[in-house]
Amino acid sequence: MAIVLGPNRYGKAETRVVRVVREGGTHHIKDINVSSALSGDMEAVHLTGDNANVLPTDTQKNTAYAFAKKYGVDEIEDFALLLARHFVDSQPAIHHARVEIEEYFWDRIPVAEGPDLGLRDEQHSFVRSGREVRTCVVHYDQDGGTSVVSGLKDLVVLNSTGSEFHGYIEDEYTTLKPTSDRILATEVSAQWRHRGDDSSSGRSGTGSFGRSYTEARQALLDAFADTHSLSLQQTLYEMGRRVLNARKEICEVRMAMPNKHHFLVDLEPFGMDNDNEVFFAADRPYGLIEGSVLTDDAPDAGYAWN
Repeated sequence: MAIVLGPNRYGKAETRVVRVVREGGTHHIKDINVSSALSGDMEAVHLTGDNANVLPTDTQKNTAYAFAKKYGVDEIEDFALLLARHFVDSQPAIHHARVEIEEYFWDRIPVAEGPDLGLRDEQHSFVRSGREVRTCVVHYDQDGGTSVVSGLKDLVVLNSTGSEFHGYIEDEYTTLKPTSDRILATEVSAQWRHRGDDSSSGRSGTGSFGRSYTEARQALLDAFADTHSLSLQQTLYEMGRRVLNARKEICEVRMAMPNKHHFLVDLEPFGMDNDNEVFFAADRPYGLIEGSVLTDDAPDAGYAWN
């Protein structure tokens, strides 16, 4: 029996980069979390400890900082592509780079009216936004093959009506009661894959990655709000379908949506009715619905989702 080295990669995880752009007294910030992973001709380092082909993870971290200064940080997909191409194209032993970025949003604190402004007339004060986290994963190969997967996570949404659940399998262990009016709440994690020709160009086909993200996010929200749901699975499919119709450069959407259960509280012991007014929000256990929606001409995913 022979023992051989299998697939492997290494990198620097979660390099936090905050880039401040100053336009006079008005500042803009970009807050991102960068993780890079490299693979290629790495047999020697694993088998004999020869580090000749290893670009240190500390160097990967420093590159993220240096590129943030040198090139700035606009759309996270473009910054990830910049890093991935640099790692592969500058190092012959590195054949593949994976760069994942999360972006955290900040809102500007509004300037108040009145005489006690202090420095508040200068736009440099922010509060961390309660919005979702924007994400992307970029892969780049030595032969130029590129994939871009954009997305978001922690997008919490709720419909207070317009959701039903009934007609499901009932066996001797079933206690859940059918309902024709329930709260539907979830925390959306969604990723969408750009077509290969759009990814390699560094753009999102019919516009910038920023516009693509904004419209895909809005499509998710619109579909969630517009769909009279008979199941969370039905809602998931409609959300994915709406994104694909809205943005033609996107060929596949994958989602994970926990069912954030809201149970009607029994108020009869207190002599009160409860006509879908008071609920208990349970955090666990929860149903977890996952699925993908794609176009019938979607190219092979390759390593895009890895």
